[in-house]
Amino acid sequence: MKKLNKITEDIMPSLQGVIPSCLETCSAQGIPNTTAVSQVFYVDENHVAVSHQFFNKTKHNISENPVARVIITCPVTYKLRKLLLRFIESQNSGEIFEQMRLQLDVISTTQHKEGIFKLRSADIFEVLSIETLE
Repeated sequence: MKKLNKITEDIMPSLQGVIPSCLETCSAQGIPNTTAVSQVFYVDENHVAVSHQFFNKTKHNISENPVARVIITCPVTYKLRKLLLRFIESQNSGEIFEQMRLQLDVISTTQHKEGIFKLRSADIFEVLSIETLE
């Protein structure tokens, strides 16, 4: 297994929102929660933004324990990567939020689900490590 701590060019297709990702969090009491997310969005080589649309349990867990894990899939090679993340902040306006909102509109249109996906916030995470799953 290859481990990285920065997002590299070969990871970028996995961050286009083509294939939903799986976000895992854990409460302070150790109770896990897993949810599908529409977007894990590239911010810079050390940060991603996760689309907050539906997941109240996830938001609660992050407030208690800021560490999360997300599994992303490359839509070209189907290679899986596990990102270990630490929550930084939620943004509900600004450039990142608007880019994610527009991308979510495209995703919902291609899935014939217009009006169903509503971006509540862009949750910014620091990337602690990236592991390629083989």
